[in-house]
Amino acid sequence: MALLVIRHAESVENADKYHGFYQDPRPYTGAVAHTISRTIVGLTPHGFRQAQWLAGVLPKLSGPTPHVYTSTYRRTIDTAAIALPDLPDGWPRQTTLLDEQHYGDATYMTKRELFDSYPELAEDRRLRKHRWTAPAGGESLAEGVLNRATEFATLAQAELQESTTVVAFTHHTAAVALRSLLEACPLPEILAEERKGKMPNAAILHYELRDGRFTRTGTSTPPV
Repeated sequence: MALLVIRHAESVENADKYHGFYQDPRPYTGAVAHTISRTIVGLTPHGFRQAQWLAGVLPKLSGPTPHVYTSTYRRTIDTAAIALPDLPDGWPRQTTLLDEQHYGDATYMTKRELFDSYPELAEDRRLRKHRWTAPAGGESLAEGVLNRATEFATLAQAELQESTTVVAFTHHTAAVALRSLLEACPLPEILAEERKGKMPNAAILHYELRDGRFTRTGTSTPPV
């Protein structure tokens, strides 16, 4: 019984992050920025090819009847649609448990704007990023995202009573939280590892459910 955690394929935000999205000053409010991130940001041509690569490898990993979940963001939904186009009716299912970390009013803010607007958050953002809580309705990685990851892991374990494989199309922050939880490794250690080499777009983390616990068994990454 397997759980496959997949970061969405390359999005236009990933490819043009510091030219198109993080303008200084930011030309829109936090609420508008979050709506853009959730509903508009799609895949680049390279991301499309990464999703096609997933379509070539996932059937062998997931088997014929996986239970497939995506976040509610367009970039994960599009990745899943290309990677697994022949799923039965009702799949994939969208869940907020796999959503990107909600950055609230800080969505697409540069660090300068963030620290000028919310100086009281500067120290946590610099030194304890995993505990920093985004302003105006946002969430921290250590609480909000990790709590959602915990709920999804419970869901996946229950789903594996009916299916041999659960596939989760998600985002970098949620994948980090899932790694911390499933691998019983503190978030600061996972983040330190990620600073050395960030999980690539369209990468697949392989876990197996053994005696009621998930065990990491491998990683698949797309060609450069």
